[in-house]
Amino acid sequence: MPALKISLRARALRYLSMREHSRLELGRKLARHAHEGDDVDALLDSLEAAKLLSQSRFSESLVHRRATRFGNNRILSELQSHGIDPDSLTEIKANLSSDEVARAREVWQKKFGRLPVDAAERAKQMRFLQQRGFSHRAIQAVMRNLDQSDD
Repeated sequence: MPALKISLRARALRYLSMREHSRLELGRKLARHAHEGDDVDALLDSLEAAKLLSQSRFSESLVHRRATRFGNNRILSELQSHGIDPDSLTEIKANLSSDEVARAREVWQKKFGRLPVDAAERAKQMRFLQQRGFSHRAIQAVMRNLDQSDD
C-alpha cells in the first residue's frame, strides 16, 4: 500500500504543532519534501501572516527550554544560528543577563553540589560551566560565592 502524499502546508502545520520553529529551520525541513513548483518561501510567508509561525514565540520557547541548563553565550549562539535578527538578540541578552549567575549556581549545584577540594577540581568545575555557555563573570561569581560560604 503506497504512503499517502502529505501536502507541504500539512507537513508545516504538523511540525508547528509539535513545537515552535524558526523560519529558517522550518524552511530547511520543508525544502527536503518540496516538489517542483512548490514555493516554500510563499508558504512560510502565509504561515507568518496567519500568526502560525513567529520568530518571537520561537525565541521565547527556545530560551525557556534552554535557560535552566545553559548560559547566555550558548543560548544566544543557538538563536543566532536559527536566523533571529540582531535587534531581538540584544533584547533577549538583556533579559537573560539579569539571572545568569543564579542559573549558573543552579547548574553547578546540580552537577557537583560540593566544594572543590583542590585547584584541579576547581578548574574542572569552571570548565564545565564554561562549556555550558556561562560568561566568565557568572562563573567567577559562582566560584567566589563558594569560597565565601566556605569561611
